[in-house]
Amino acid sequence: MSGPVVGIVLVSHSAVVAESVAALARGLAAGGPVVPVAAAGGTADGGLGTDADRIAAAAGEVDGGAGVALLADLGSSVLTVKALLLEDELPPGSRLLDAPFLEGAVAAVVAASAGAPLEAVAAAAEEAYTYRKV
Repeated sequence: MSGPVVGIVLVSHSAVVAESVAALARGLAAGGPVVPVAAAGGTADGGLGTDADRIAAAAGEVDGGAGVALLADLGSSVLTVKALLLEDELPPGSRLLDAPFLEGAVAAVVAASAGAPLEAVAAAAEEAYTYRKV
């Protein structure tokens, strides 16, 4: 990819869940270059939970100059991302998306990989709330 891109961070209480959703989103966005996607799941010792240092490191890793979209699964992962944003510990242009974790991640990665700016990536992820299954 040329030029600045939106990076994606998936924050989950489980490293396995975050990594699996990242792999699925990358796979479904394939067919061309895929933006950087990082999984920030679990604690440093491999347990369930969230780790602010892991989230901040993941955001720095995927920062492609056009913002970082963060999707969180639930509870303390959301609170941890909000705290990092308030404390200005994430790259400039970082944003927590209000979207379902799996569907929102896929939509965000697909949109970002197509070159969409952060606002459009956020809109695509948030639109995933409207996906009907019946």
